[in-house]
Order: sequence, then structure tokens, then C-alpha cells
Amino acid sequence: MSKQDKIKQLIDLRAEAKLGGGEKRIESQHAKGKMTARERIEILLDEGSFEEYDMFVTHRCTNFGLEKTKVLGDGVVTGSGTIDGRVVYVYAQDFTVFGGSLSETFAKKICKVMDMAMKVGAPIIGINDSGGARIQEGVTSLAGYADIFQRNIMASGVIPQISAIFGPCAGGAVYSPALTDFIMMTENSSYMFVTGPKVVKTVTGEEITTEDLGGANIHSSKSGVSHFLLEDEEEGLLLIRKLLSYLPQNNLEEAPVVECNDPIDRLDDALNEIIPENANQPYDVKDVIYSMVDNSEFLEIHRHYAKNIVCGFANFDGMSVGIVANQPNFLAGVLDIDASRKAARFVRFCDAFNVPILTLVDVPGFLPGSNQEYGGIITHGAKLMFAYGEATVPKVTITLRKSYGGAHDVMSSKQLRGDINYAWPSAEIAVMGASGAVEVLYGRELSKIEDADERAKFVAEKEAEYKEKFANPYQAASLGYIDDVIEPRNSRFRIIRAFEMLQTKKDTNPPKKHSNIPL
Repeated sequence: MSKQDKIKQLIDLRAEAKLGGGEKRIESQHAKGKMTARERIEILLDEGSFEEYDMFVTHRCTNFGLEKTKVLGDGVVTGSGTIDGRVVYVYAQDFTVFGGSLSETFAKKICKVMDMAMKVGAPIIGINDSGGARIQEGVTSLAGYADIFQRNIMASGVIPQISAIFGPCAGGAVYSPALTDFIMMTENSSYMFVTGPKVVKTVTGEEITTEDLGGANIHSSKSGVSHFLLEDEEEGLLLIRKLLSYLPQNNLEEAPVVECNDPIDRLDDALNEIIPENANQPYDVKDVIYSMVDNSEFLEIHRHYAKNIVCGFANFDGMSVGIVANQPNFLAGVLDIDASRKAARFVRFCDAFNVPILTLVDVPGFLPGSNQEYGGIITHGAKLMFAYGEATVPKVTITLRKSYGGAHDVMSSKQLRGDINYAWPSAEIAVMGASGAVEVLYGRELSKIEDADERAKFVAEKEAEYKEKFANPYQAASLGYIDDVIEPRNSRFRIIRAFEMLQTKKDTNPPKKHSNIPL
């Protein structure tokens, strides 16, 4: 074979590999409103930056006649590239080849890029679109999954791991995304579950659709498995690019600082008026967030899940910051099981990757009731407390309004190593609200007052007394638990100054193999 023939052979093999399962299957993929693996990578990465590995790999299976069908690449496209000039590693499952099913060699390809990502210290992005384990391969395909899981576990807290679910992801396949930092799902075209509707019906008798069992809406709002709900794949791929802009390459680096043209001393007079006169009236804490951050840009995580707490990333004078805020607009901003879990995992992610944390507090307490107690609110609430207490990154806290009881302690209080704790003049820091406190403190006197009007007058007087003493931030400030009471409109400037001052902060935890967080 001449040199020209060898080069032609290479070009032909490359073209064959790039076709995956062939034109017909590509058309079928497009007909479902889905892109091919390579189309997805093209949108995700900087133009022309993709370096593909293992394009000529094929499976080794000889069972059930599978040896007669071999496709170059074997159903997954792997390699590296850049996003905004920063190196990332990526694998994209190709549904056009054996339904994207995982074989031994398919798993080895994924493991190779995961190992390289760890060596280099760069994020790994997995695009999932697979029918699950390749049944013809038996236990070798299951071993392949376990190899991937082990790498997900080792990479946790070392490099950012992002999973995009752009098609089916069922059975053992769900556990790799579950071990990663962020999961996103597309409406109407992606689903995740451990066992499908047919098995569910056989085992439990329950009839349920694929969408209701494990669709994107379910996992984004009910289970909290998915952090982002997408309209389409392109939105997801651009969202990954945006998400990575807030994150460092690995746990030994700092998050990138971007250029900021939003003045740090910009005042927003609307903040001075945003807290309603009536302490029981809601307002949207996101309005507070948008007003403080650079250029009103805030990337919310878990937007449709546990809406009583808001988590997400923003920049302050170009610095990347994770924000956790109680949301009075939903369940009065109370902490429940879901909100505690959601915020705890976000706080631990920020701490693992050196992203400072801003906490905005307006919390009336933990949600009471047998459902919460039976569900383990004690254990789940402790997760959030543990996450804040364990975190060594810079932590700035602002109490906007209510901060009652155990929930006050949990929300990045001074005693959980909050570095700078501010309060607005509207802050109420106490063991409980006025009406509950009066019942406890004056229960005996109240039981003796029979006249309803007299009783109401007594309650009103004592509530006013209690509010005067506790419905303000000054008692906490007098004890040093609040570092300063600040004017709301000046919050942006004070936050930026605090984080700048804390840039060289050093905090350590005792030497240990690992903590035993209340899971």
C-alpha cells in the first residue's frame, strides 16, 4: 500500500467513525429533536478546540453474533477541548451506535478521559444518552459502570464534574451522574430512573408513564436529582459554559476573576424599602440578589426544587461567589428537609472548590409537623449546619429580617465560623417570634384573663415589648454576634469590601480521614 493509499485509508476511517451508527440513525436522532454526540460537543467547546481520543476503538464481544457488527468509536465520543480557553475533558454517548449502550471498551474510553482530567486538574463533562448496559456483554459491562463510579468518587471535590442528560439514563447508568456535582435534564427528551415503568408494574402493580416516573420535570421539582431543567439541548450546552465560568479548574485553584464594569459603590435605594412594614408579609429575595450582584447576573441552581431556599452563583466586582438565601416568597422561607439538603450540598460544593459564600438570612425557623419529623428533619437540618461549620472558605452573612431559633444558628452564624456577619436595621434575631414568645413567657397570666378584649390588649402590649427588645439587630450587635448594622442600599459595597479583605483568610479543620456528616 502506497503512502497516499495509507493516508486515504486514514481519511476514510475517520469519516466512517464520524458517521457513528450511519445516516439513517442520525436522521432518527434528529427526528426526536436530539443532536448527535459530535454536534453536542461542537456547541459545547470553543470552535476547533476538540481533540478526540480512541476514535478507532471497537468492542471485543463475541456473544450473540455481536462480533459481526463493529462500529468505530463503539458508541461514545471522548476527548478534550477548551471552554473560554480553559481545558476541559468530555465524553458524549452516541445513541446512534447500539443505542448508546455501554460495553467494556466504551467504559474504558470514558475512564481514560476521567483519568486524564484528574492528572491535568480540569473539569469533566459527561453527556448521557444511552440505553444502559450492553446486555450481550454481561458482567463486563457492569464492571465498566463500576470503574466509572469509582473514578467519579475519587474525582469528587477534586475537579468539577457536570452531567447533561440528553436522552435515556436508566438502571445502573443513573449512578454516575448522581455522583457528579451538577445534573441537567431536557424537557420531554430525557429521563432517569433505577427501574423503568414495566418493571415497576411487574413488581408493585403501579402503572406510571416514563415521564411521570423519571422525566426532567419530576427530577427538577420533586426529587431534586436534577439541578437544571432545560428547554432544549443547546440551552444546556451553553449553560455548562456559563456554569464553568464561575468555577476553578480544580480544588487547588481559585475561581477565575472576570473584568467588572459595574461600580462597587453602586447604591440601590430600592433595597432600603424592600422589607415590608408587616413582618409576616413576603417579598422576593431574588430582587435583593439581582440588586447586589454584578450586572444583575445570577445563575440559580435547583430553581424548581425546594423554592424556600435560593442557591446559585454570581460575581461581586468580578469575584465568583456562591449565594444561599432564604426565600420569604415561598413557605415564608422556612427551613425544611428539602431546603436543608439542597443548601447543604451547595455549601459543601463551594467549600470544596474555594468559592466564597454569601448568606442572606430571613428564616422563621424549621418547618414543624409529623411529616418533617418522620422524614428526619433533625438529621437533614444538621447537614446544613455541618456544611457551614465545616466550610473554610470566606463566609459573609447578612440578616435581612427574621432569624429565629435553631435556624438562626444554622444559617452561617458567627458561631459556625461566619467571618463577617452584617444585619440590616430590619433584622429580628431571637429565639422565636413575638406571638409565640408571649405565649411561653406569659402563659400563666394569660390563663387568668377571661375578658377577650383585655386579653388582646395584654398580648398586644407584651408583643410590642418583646419586639422592642428583640425585633432589631442591636442586642446581637451589642454581644459581637453581628459585626455591623448596615444600610441596605450599601450592601453591595460592604459585601465586596468584606470578600476582598477575606481573600487571604486561612481556616483549618482537625486532621482526620474524613468527617461523618449526618447523611
